[in-house]
Amino acid sequence: MVPNPAVWQIPTGVRDVLPKEAQRRRCLEESLCGLFASWGYREIIPPSLEYYEQLKSSSAEEQLYKLIDPSGRILALRPDLTTPIARMVATHLSNDPLPIRLYYFGNAFRYEVTQAGRQREFHQAGVELIGAAGTGADAEAIALAVEAITLAGVADFQVGIGQVALTHGLLENAGVPQHLVKEFKWLMARKDYVALENRMSQLGLPRERTQEILEILSLRGGLEVLLEARALVRTPAMLRAIEDLEAVYQALEALGLAKAVFFDFSILRDLDYYTGIVFEGYAAGLGYPICGGGRYDRLLGKFGLDVPAVGFALGVDRLMQVLPSMDEEKIDVLIIGGSLPERLVEANRLRQQGLAVEVDILELSREEAMRYMTGKQIGQLIELGEVGEDA
Repeated sequence: MVPNPAVWQIPTGVRDVLPKEAQRRRCLEESLCGLFASWGYREIIPPSLEYYEQLKSSSAEEQLYKLIDPSGRILALRPDLTTPIARMVATHLSNDPLPIRLYYFGNAFRYEVTQAGRQREFHQAGVELIGAAGTGADAEAIALAVEAITLAGVADFQVGIGQVALTHGLLENAGVPQHLVKEFKWLMARKDYVALENRMSQLGLPRERTQEILEILSLRGGLEVLLEARALVRTPAMLRAIEDLEAVYQALEALGLAKAVFFDFSILRDLDYYTGIVFEGYAAGLGYPICGGGRYDRLLGKFGLDVPAVGFALGVDRLMQVLPSMDEEKIDVLIIGGSLPERLVEANRLRQQGLAVEVDILELSREEAMRYMTGKQIGQLIELGEVGEDA
């Protein structure tokens, strides 16, 4: 009895990656490996499982996939790769000269509502620049993100830049209690400004502070946006945040990349560890970011290494949705006939010449081999001795 295909299902939020897509992903990753290495980054491979206690502070509790090992310890699948890498650096690389430049590829897991562009298992490529504070490191991270998206082949994209420190300053200056900051950031990140205004009114916060927040969150554009923001900031820390963004812009301008970025103070990112500059990459025609990152100066301190850091991740699955299609790699030669050892020897000789070769292991007739070649679009048939002859 043939099984019903409908029975063989996979969990919601994950998907099968078939050969053609797997090939495209591998080609993309190989290109990115070369780019990241050329900027001085080294590859690192974090584990998929971590202890729950080490992950719970950097991701929403309800998003974590948890399990209990036989010893009774609670584990969790990594919701991102930055937190495990922070632990690895603090544990294994703490004596390395700073800054430490690392890159990675891997899957992350978050339990959330599935929709277009948002799955529960997703593949990422990214970099972490650890041990460097200041605008030079911020500019490097953004510049490398722009270069990576360009190298991938995305023809039309922009990188939006925000500043979490400015957002925190606005909320503090408006009198938002510390224990409510996360709630307000959640509303701001989702651009639910009506709910934000209503919530501030409920708390009796000054209306003029509310209007300043809403005005800054609405700013979006080039260098002129920073000039407008300057007129609305109220503290030296907020002013320094604006000045840092100006310095980053100047560095990107010197690299010829300023045209690829814009400022948007409503960008906050959805992980709690960001402390400064944040950014997201958007491709034309796609309703969600293909890239995201920022500064996270306090994350490594949780693992005993108190150093600043900045980085970004590319959503590989999302990125591939906007890349031009490519032909699947073809097999050059099918070898039939002769004995099996003869076929294997001939195949090895041709592979050393750079050809992709399949060996007949089913003892096909010439007619069967021709049909097989048509189905797999194999370019050439090589027939050794008598077709079907035993070894």
